[in-house]
Amino acid sequence: MRETEHDPRELESVEERLFALRAASRKYSVPVDDLNSLCDRMTADLADLDAGEDKLTALVEAAAKARTDYDRRAAALSTKRTKAARALEKAVAVELPDLKLERARFIVEMSSDPQGRGRTGIDQVEFHVQTNPGTRPGPMMKVASGGELSRFLLALKVSLADKGSAPTLVFDEIDTGVGGAVAEAIGVRLARLASKVQVLTVTHAPQVAARAEGHFLIAKEATGADRVATRVQRIDKDYRSEEIARMLAGSVITEEARAAARRLLTAAE
Repeated sequence: MRETEHDPRELESVEERLFALRAASRKYSVPVDDLNSLCDRMTADLADLDAGEDKLTALVEAAAKARTDYDRRAAALSTKRTKAARALEKAVAVELPDLKLERARFIVEMSSDPQGRGRTGIDQVEFHVQTNPGTRPGPMMKVASGGELSRFLLALKVSLADKGSAPTLVFDEIDTGVGGAVAEAIGVRLARLASKVQVLTVTHAPQVAARAEGHFLIAKEATGADRVATRVQRIDKDYRSEEIARMLAGSVITEEARAAARRLLTAAE
């Protein structure tokens, strides 16, 4: 028989420790095995609270530095925007006379608010126009008529063609309400724009159509008693002269119209 030493006080201490751990487990709603991890997290949180004032001071200093850096960069951006705005005004002004907008003005209206900090800076930029001398300039989308708006947008697109653009631009009857010379100017500018990006144009002007490299004829036709379908047909190079002559002459195509169509196509080429 082996003799063992028994210390009643040690057993009592272990049982008290076990009871304390179980009590802590119930109090903090965690398993006994997770009490050590909980203790570490609480210790770290307490250290953060003790160091909170120092951290807050550092954050305030960092925020002030970031604000100063933002203000400096925003002011530099405003200066560049002002310079670009004046250059854009001049570039658009060059395009307007040939588009029958020689009495109109294009204005880049820019206002800056140093306290209005945002993701894009402190500036608010709007495009304003003055369509006639003596009238008050206003936002382009409100002041310009439909035809004027199309031509202003064309002038803008041409002026910005070498600065990047959407890969495809669509112009819907941009030649509405203009005569032959203006339609010709529109056609020239659309062709120039098409050298940079893809341009799709819906037009009734032969001067504009003649400048295109490819043509589609769009027509509506009855498919039943009460139904109409829109037909889109690719026009080959030989037929497009006939179609442009029809645009010039109407329902009855004359030899004069065919000759005029050929002249338009030759000039475009």
